[in-house]
Amino acid sequence: MNNRLVILAGGVSSRMKNSQVQGELDAKQVQQANQRSKGLIEIDDKGQTLLDYLLQNAHNAGYKIVYIITGEDSSLFRARYKNHAELEIRFATQYIPDDRVKPLGTADAVYQTMEQYSELKKSQFSVCNSDNLYSVNALQSLLSIKAKNGCIAYDREHLEFPIDRISKFAVMQLDANYHLLNIMEKPDPNNVKNYKDVDGKVRVSMNIFAFDGAMSFPFFKDCPIHPGRNEKEIPTVISHMLKAYPNSMIGMPLAEHVPDLTSKEDILKMSVYLENNFNS
Repeated sequence: MNNRLVILAGGVSSRMKNSQVQGELDAKQVQQANQRSKGLIEIDDKGQTLLDYLLQNAHNAGYKIVYIITGEDSSLFRARYKNHAELEIRFATQYIPDDRVKPLGTADAVYQTMEQYSELKKSQFSVCNSDNLYSVNALQSLLSIKAKNGCIAYDREHLEFPIDRISKFAVMQLDANYHLLNIMEKPDPNNVKNYKDVDGKVRVSMNIFAFDGAMSFPFFKDCPIHPGRNEKEIPTVISHMLKAYPNSMIGMPLAEHVPDLTSKEDILKMSVYLENNFNS
């Protein structure tokens, strides 16, 4: 049963730290944005973080065990979440190789989590970012997949981001039965129309997946480094896995926005979104 969720929180948040803000962020939020992992920035007047909200959604969706994969300094995560009231929280560490300054990417984060918690090598589990607020509906959809692996295939028209940003999202190629055929990173805008699904929708990835541990582990372990971005990425794992096991990942269509934290401006937008939409 898929009741395990891996949350990726090991990134260095470079874009957040380097961004400027034109709105009215208070000094505390600016300091946190410059020093903390994005999921630990307090985003409402109660001092709650994005990760607080994401964990609440995960609990409401039916997850029981959450693995938070962080960088080597996990003290803030552990202090806040080691005694979570509703979920069993386990911490994993994404170690940086000696010849690198930054982590080795999302696929490496999942691989290191699986190495540190061997039960993931033989069970089904979900994976998502720590800086996106995925809905209960999205998280729950991955618990009900009938294939060994699954992904949320978002309708691009429902994402409330600027078009220049949306145009850079990875596009999913699906067959008539919604089996995932491929994920195209940074697609050519002129070719996107060729990847519409049977409903005429362009589906994009927001980095939320479910994996069969036994099937996927060899591909996480042997994932090559992307030659352009110099990281090991989950879409590369999926591409290699689908070549070996065609039709093993199903796309779950969903039409809704996924608020995220990429820059300091997004903190203000997230606060407004939560005030208008979130029922705590």
